Amino acid sequence: MDVDIPANTTMSSFDSINIQLQGTNQTIDILSDGVSILNEDRERLSQESIVFNNKIETLTRDFSTLKLSIQETTTYLDGIKPNQEILYQEVTSLKQKFDDMQFISYDADAQSERQTSVYSPPFYSSHTGYKMRVRLYFNGDGNARRTHMSLFFVLMRGEYDAILKFPFNYKMTFCLFDQTPKQRHIIDSFRPDTKSNSFQRPRSEMNIASGIPKFCPLSVIQTDGNAYIRDDTMFIKIMVDFGDLPKNLLPFVLGLNPGFPMNIQQAIVKQELEKQTQQTSTSTST
Repeated sequence: MDVDIPANTTMSSFDSINIQLQGTNQTIDILSDGVSILNEDRERLSQESIVFNNKIETLTRDFSTLKLSIQETTTYLDGIKPNQEILYQEVTSLKQKFDDMQFISYDADAQSERQTSVYSPPFYSSHTGYKMRVRLYFNGDGNARRTHMSLFFVLMRGEYDAILKFPFNYKMTFCLFDQTPKQRHIIDSFRPDTKSNSFQRPRSEMNIASGIPKFCPLSVIQTDGNAYIRDDTMFIKIMVDFGDLPKNLLPFVLGLNPGFPMNIQQAIVKQELEKQTQQTSTSTST
């Protein structure tokens, strides 16, 4: 049995399918456009990635170069530091030599009176003690001029004066060293006059010098081959006697090896003093 389908129903179905196909095509076109855009973005990102990678490689090379440069600079600076220390030591040595030259006196200058006196470098009686120096008149001063060498003590203004005792009243001993094995040192001492301005607390850079005008006859040190000047050099030791040593002990004290540390010298002096005290007591008893 034949069934007749109305013509209008068939046309309606085709129209519906066409509409769906058109919608599908539109969707495909949209998706295709999206894929194209994504491909373009991927290509762009790929190119940007290549550019960034190139920049990273360049920065890495620059960093490596900079790191090497820093290492070379550090090595150079490390090499400079010891050289700077050596240079500083040499400059310090030259300065010391220059300073020492200011305290050098020459016999001819003294005799011609072009330079009548010379000061020693300043020194301290202890780490926190009195600041002082010595003034030497090689050809004599005052009534000792041209007959004796004069030695004077000069009290200087020091950084510890505020905590020190004044007037300065400790016995001063000068010793001109005999540079031969005989060790016949020339030794003389004096006690400060506590009423003199020379031994009050210094208010200026230096107090007036005070000491021993006739310390040593010029005939002794001007004789050729004398024991006190060798290679145009003499050695004078200045001792501040805080312990009031007996006078007969001074030659022993000043005859000690100057190379001994101070604590060793003090221990030896103490032993000798005890020994002499014991001998004196024994002699008195007998």
